[in-house]
Amino acid sequence: METSPVTLAEVQSSERFEGYVLVRSAEYRTSTAGKTYIDINVSDRSGLINGKMWDGSHPLPKVGSVIRIRATGNEFNGRMQLRVEKMEKVQNPEDIDWSQLVPSAPIEAKQMLSEIRTSAETIEDPDYRALTCALLKRAGDALLYYPAAKQMHHAERGGLLYHTLTMLRVAQSLLPIYPHLNASLLIAGVICHDLAKIDEMDADSTGYVQDYSLDGKLIGHIVRGVINVAEEGKALGIHHEKMLLLEHMILSHHGLAEYGSPKQPMIPEAEVLNLIDTLDARLNEMESAIVYTTPGSFSEKVRGLDNRQIYRAQKS
Repeated sequence: METSPVTLAEVQSSERFEGYVLVRSAEYRTSTAGKTYIDINVSDRSGLINGKMWDGSHPLPKVGSVIRIRATGNEFNGRMQLRVEKMEKVQNPEDIDWSQLVPSAPIEAKQMLSEIRTSAETIEDPDYRALTCALLKRAGDALLYYPAAKQMHHAERGGLLYHTLTMLRVAQSLLPIYPHLNASLLIAGVICHDLAKIDEMDADSTGYVQDYSLDGKLIGHIVRGVINVAEEGKALGIHHEKMLLLEHMILSHHGLAEYGSPKQPMIPEAEVLNLIDTLDARLNEMESAIVYTTPGSFSEKVRGLDNRQIYRAQKS
């Protein structure tokens, strides 16, 4: 069978899809009629989609493996699914073009990292410049593929860079409007606020997070981020108050205790960081929610958006 020219996100109701996909989850389930079936989530570069294979005798594919499927689009409650008819294990996955299989940020990773590093290197305050560059160096090349989350916003290859870059661009656009803000502190806070997610999650080079790391489960990226600032700041001899301000930016960037922040924003720069972080995360979740939603319908409930359903406007 020949590979379909469409991506998973382009599959329409009753349309055939044939091609390679990456297995994100797979399990046997039982229908209300007592029939065993396979519930599977697969992805390609366009995103993730759920599928059902009603042959419950078929072996479960391994999570993280590449398989070739033949399936048909099936609209259910305004959301596209796949009715999987055939699954084949790929014998030589090294021959697969992973860039076609893995949901990735829309901007090339090296380009994003270069823009972020340039912004760090041009921070006016020498202490914040040195500290930000040191933290970027500490994060290393893992930034090129790390997602920003396991399942929530920007959960894609290069998602951490993309989230940081879009926030950085928003922050830079606000500075001429609010000239009283400490530009060096704000830019440093934006770049550094989520860097410790590399410590928090165990992600492979495809950007897939199998689980949170022991560090992530016991400490978390907010507290680990503060620890990293303290360690690098001490090594660089950064002024104590400057370190405290950047640490506060990281501690408060989720805004409220129920969202994971030990402190609420208590300086203007921290308030801005929280607002643009929330804005970028929510818009990304909304965009992801409607990818497989039929125009003129509502998405499934989005846990990260207080279980709201997002409406996808009809095409003009």
